[in-house]
Amino acid sequence: MSRHDVLFLLLLGIALLALVLGAAGCLNREDAGVEPGDSTEPHVGMAVFQANCAECHGVAGEGHADWQNRNPDGTLRPPPLNGDGHTWHHADGILYRIVDQGGAIPSQPDFKSGMPAFGEKLSDQEIIDVLLYIKTLWHGKVYSDVSIEDLQARRSIADPFPAAAS
Repeated sequence: MSRHDVLFLLLLGIALLALVLGAAGCLNREDAGVEPGDSTEPHVGMAVFQANCAECHGVAGEGHADWQNRNPDGTLRPPPLNGDGHTWHHADGILYRIVDQGGAIPSQPDFKSGMPAFGEKLSDQEIIDVLLYIKTLWHGKVYSDVSIEDLQARRSIADPFPAAAS
């Protein structure tokens, strides 16, 4: 079996798991009186992540193997989103804006990112769902004896997800 066959089977398995978990999650949300589309459960974002983010950031959010070096055009390669990179250094608001508007940062014109904008493709809630899923990839990782989940949550107090999106 080729490496591509194994990757395909892995992606297929993850997609099926996401569908099963998503269906179970929808039933649970309806039972709890939460409107469909008002998801806040991380597994809901897993399917959106696999369909839109995994191609660049890896199936498990591992990022490009050489993510700390630039591409020949000067753009940054996709970093790990699993806690091994710098994603957790950013508050929810900036993470939302990066997915929504793309990776370019207007206040830093020399910062070159190849991250495309997904605001036209994904709904506000889908962006939040993806980010909630990504946060599950950080579980158990620590920095200076503090969980990176806690550190990122502290940063997000001053810059949360946009009110209109959450």
